[in-house]
Amino acid sequence: MYQIFSCLMGVLLLCASHSTGHTQERFFTRAGTVAFDAEGAMDDVEEIKAINRQALCVLDLGSGQMEWAVLMKGFQFKNALMQEHFNENYVESSLYPKAHFKGKVLNLPERKALEKGGEWPVTVKGVMALHGVSKEVVAKGLLRSRAQGQQIGLESDIELALADYGIRIPSVVGSKVAEVVAIAIQGDLDPFKK
Repeated sequence: MYQIFSCLMGVLLLCASHSTGHTQERFFTRAGTVAFDAEGAMDDVEEIKAINRQALCVLDLGSGQMEWAVLMKGFQFKNALMQEHFNENYVESSLYPKAHFKGKVLNLPERKALEKGGEWPVTVKGVMALHGVSKEVVAKGLLRSRAQGQQIGLESDIELALADYGIRIPSVVGSKVAEVVAIAIQGDLDPFKK
C-alpha cells in the first residue's frame, strides 16, 4: 500500500508543480471502491464477487488527468478460499501486486459549472495496467460536483476481458467464471492540500 501511495503522492506533487491556479484543482481519495462481478453462465455456484474499498485516485481538474491504483490483495470476498484462489491462481498478486489506470477525462465540465454543483456524463480514456499487461481503455462515467465544488464524485461501470490481460481460467472451473468481468468504480475525492 505504501508503494502505491508514494507513487500517487509523487503524481500529485508533479501536478502541483505544473499546474496553475488554486489548490482546489487537484482532488484525491484513498477510499475509492472498486468492485467486480465475475460470475459465469452457471448460476448454481457461489457468487464470484469482490470489493476493494482502498482504491487511490487523483484527479487534476486543470488538465483532466486522472489516476487510479488498487492493491489486488485488497479485494475482499465472502469466501476466504475464493480470495486465496483469486490472489494465487488468477491475478497472481505476488507477481502483479496492483492494478493501475492512468488517463484523462476528455469532456471535463468547465470550472464555473463545477463550482455551482451538478452531475455530468464524462468519457475517460487511458491505459489500464493489470497482471503485467497494459491496454488502452475508453470508459463512460459520471462526475458529480458537491459542496460548491469542494468534493468531486466519480463513478463508472466497465467490462474487462480476462484474456486481454493474460488471466487464464482453468478448464476445471469452465463456465463458473465469466470471461468478461463487470467492474464498478466509485470515489468521493476531496481537495488535495499540501
